[in-house]
Amino acid sequence: MAHSHHHHHHHIDPKTGDGRMALAVGVNILLTVAQIVGGILSGSLALIADALHNLSDALSLFIAFFARKVARRPADDIMTFGYGRAEVVAALINYTSLILVGLWLAFEAIMRFLDPQPVDGWLVVGLASLALVIDLVTAWLTFRMAKDSVNIRAAFLHNVADALGSVAVIVAGIAILVFGWLWIDPAITLLIAAYILWMALGEMGSVIRILMLGTPEHLSPQDVTATIMAVEGVDDLHHLKLWSAQEHETALTAHIVIAHSAWGNVAWIRQNIRTTLHDVHGIEMVTLELETAPEVCP
Repeated sequence: MAHSHHHHHHHIDPKTGDGRMALAVGVNILLTVAQIVGGILSGSLALIADALHNLSDALSLFIAFFARKVARRPADDIMTFGYGRAEVVAALINYTSLILVGLWLAFEAIMRFLDPQPVDGWLVVGLASLALVIDLVTAWLTFRMAKDSVNIRAAFLHNVADALGSVAVIVAGIAILVFGWLWIDPAITLLIAAYILWMALGEMGSVIRILMLGTPEHLSPQDVTATIMAVEGVDDLHHLKLWSAQEHETALTAHIVIAHSAWGNVAWIRQNIRTTLHDVHGIEMVTLELETAPEVCP
């Protein structure tokens, strides 16, 4: 039996969202500069790692901000489906950048294990604490928008990872101050890198699925087929295609075989299929090719 998958999204006002994004970009760029300077002065790789991740936060927020504006453009002769997928492309760019940052941090941490360096624990703790506050503010600015957009969610997860990274750097700084454990700095860096890679690889699949025209995760072709077949007058169907035209807009095309005796009601059948698909599965874009049994395409 088909299940209802109709979703309702409570969108934040675009102007309010743009303002929040711009503010988040600004504070992250300032923080990145402070952390890089502090990391160099203190000798902490973990702090520099946190700074570079923060820089990727600022870049991801800027990319997300730009993609949001592009996505609101109406369809035209060049992009007849509209520009909504700009946000999906931005998410892919952001997750790819996260993976590159994670791999670089892992490499640098391994090198630091082989060649330990002195670290100023107080400077590390101070700057990492400042970073944590700014990361939490940025995450708060983007949290509501992340619920509705894979693009903003990618930027939001950048910040969540960075907040956790800042906590880890604070722990490392305290351990260096109390116990003199220089090895904990690259160890914490490895943990930050591992978390970044795990998070980015886990989220990237759904983004690639949209770009590759995969079936939306919340839909089953079998359920959709059963829903159409249950409409009175439908004899059979084939060439069913389901994909996400945009993140929150599902599209369907199919060839519907109408019983010969029902051909006089073809307009009613077509509209009934459209209405049923929208009500049961939340499918907005439906294109149907109708055929009678003797004229079924090969």
